[in-house]
Amino acid sequence: MNRLIGKVAVVTGASKGIGASIALHLAAEGAIVVVNYSTDQAGADRIVQTIAAKGGTAIAVGANISRDAEVAALFDTVQQRYGQVDILVNNAATFSAGPFEAITADEFKRLFDTNVRGLLLVTQAASPLFSPLGGAVINLTSFVGTVAPAYMALYAATKGAINTITKTLAKELAPRNIRVNAISPGYVLTEGVKAAGMPGSPMEEQAIAMTPLGRAAMPEDIALPAVFLASDDARFITGEILSVTGGAGM
Repeated sequence: MNRLIGKVAVVTGASKGIGASIALHLAAEGAIVVVNYSTDQAGADRIVQTIAAKGGTAIAVGANISRDAEVAALFDTVQQRYGQVDILVNNAATFSAGPFEAITADEFKRLFDTNVRGLLLVTQAASPLFSPLGGAVINLTSFVGTVAPAYMALYAATKGAINTITKTLAKELAPRNIRVNAISPGYVLTEGVKAAGMPGSPMEEQAIAMTPLGRAAMPEDIALPAVFLASDDARFITGEILSVTGGAGM
């Protein structure tokens, strides 16, 4: 406990799901957390209130990470309030699935603008706020970026791009002692997955059947490794894609 006291963490897409769990766990370790959201202010406010109720410090800041001006405003707020960034979690993303014949230019732009360009915009904006002591950037990717399942050409391509970006940024930012790693989850039981009707479906049965540990991940299963990568326990780890899949995709 208390591995992150005095650290300022920015978590994108943190109003629910994996991002919310990461925000809660970072705060539990003492970090001040900036809970970013795009549309779900109520969800972000609930996370902030939960952190505050447990004695932590957090603020909710809205920004669509695919829009340059909103990203700039997000980090202007962070700089004015806290003066620095020590931990950046690039979690915000959008999803798509379907046959490749149905891919449109608009769908391509929507996914790559958020999942890839948005991640780069956020990291560019955060970078000047890291101190000479450095810090940690954690990108959320997916095992689909490696296993490349059918009907996920666009989404898998964005996650494959994140894997590559993680490794290149790890090299570029290493001289500033900023570590860059990624977490690659498998099937995670989030609010979005539940809303899509996955629990109890044949698709879920298939996902669990290919997971040696025999269950879906919960958001906290991803949050706990994120805390590790954010902490000094991972001080000599950079450029890694940490698979958190219960063994799926081995």
